[in-house]
Amino acid sequence: MQTGYSNGYGGGHTHSRRRSHRAAAGGVYRVCSSSLSSPPTAPSTPTTTSYGNSNHVDTETAVASMWEGYDEAYFQSYANVGIHQEMIKDRVRTDTYKAAIMHHQNLISGKVVMDVGCGTGILSIFCAQAGASRVYAIEASDIAIQANEIVKENELSDRITVIHSRVEEVEIEEKVDVIISEWMGYALLYETMLPSVLYARDKWLKPGGLILPSHAMLYMAPVTNSERYHETIDFWRNVYGIDMSALIPLAKQCAFEEPVTETISGENVLTWPFMVKYIDCYTTTARELESITARYKLSAIMSAPLHGFAFWFEVEFNGPITISSNNDMGFPFQHGTNNGSNHRKRRQKDTIVLSTAPEETPTHWQQTILYFYEPIEVRQDQIIEGSITLSQSKENHRFMNVHLEYSTAGRSFVKESVMR
Repeated sequence: MQTGYSNGYGGGHTHSRRRSHRAAAGGVYRVCSSSLSSPPTAPSTPTTTSYGNSNHVDTETAVASMWEGYDEAYFQSYANVGIHQEMIKDRVRTDTYKAAIMHHQNLISGKVVMDVGCGTGILSIFCAQAGASRVYAIEASDIAIQANEIVKENELSDRITVIHSRVEEVEIEEKVDVIISEWMGYALLYETMLPSVLYARDKWLKPGGLILPSHAMLYMAPVTNSERYHETIDFWRNVYGIDMSALIPLAKQCAFEEPVTETISGENVLTWPFMVKYIDCYTTTARELESITARYKLSAIMSAPLHGFAFWFEVEFNGPITISSNNDMGFPFQHGTNNGSNHRKRRQKDTIVLSTAPEETPTHWQQTILYFYEPIEVRQDQIIEGSITLSQSKENHRFMNVHLEYSTAGRSFVKESVMR
């Protein structure tokens, strides 16, 4: 739990930061076997939560009750100090947030700030150091207890108020000038935390207020990774002189059934990146994030086996701007389209960016890879096209369904999976 979940093969693993709640939240660590297991049951509803006295529980109420149980386990997973240590030690993440706060110091100094999901309170303290007059540090997990002690030890209790609650249940009598949150999950949207930030925005942010980060971009691209495939699959062809090829189908299921998080480099990427979704945190609604579909058409920049697709994200720390959707970005779906690079070229030089791209310094988010069971040989300039749909799982809204359609050289495929 503290060191993360491993799928049992070198290279692919999930980190404690974003999936440690998996076992507690009804998604027990997946054990690969030759037979199918029953889906996990939802955790029992916390005794402190009341859902009414009616003996009749309709489907909507039952689902809400189940999700409450999942959320309780999800939030409590963040009481594990190891998760926060991993996040804080990620210098790219932490230094970029601190730089963004200082970059916008003129909009923070003397103002009221809300930190959604404050964890240990480090971002709240950065805001206080930047001159914020008051910071509401909201944290649903029990790490809020330690956060409050940290605030006291740093003599900031007069300016930082730690609130141990879900943001949706908080009562604050004043509007805020700034909302800051580190809400990004694997592949940006895993964990479904952004809707809580949008809730805070709609309820408390003053007109013209600042949101950090302000904009987010989710990218994807076909990738090649022969070394990973060899270590995971081809290994079984000769094990100390023994042919264990009978294990290969099971090995593929265990290694590639679900998306994995691992670090790749720019050399693994077969095409220019495609922007799946552009999110303006000033205007995006939670409903827009429930299901996202995008069509892509990409051209291979080299000849290599196609092993899957990688997903990563970038976030920007800007003031409000007018762009609010993919179409407004002016990126047409056409041969060789290069959404990601176009957007980067159009950024202002002083824009502060937190990037998890393969060519950048690795972060604890790494990249999220959806591997295929069988690689596909691709030649330079060969077209790879299809569609991608990411949607909140009905099993648990913290999970994410992935539906990928891809075609190349006259062959079409579909890959479906769930990020649990």
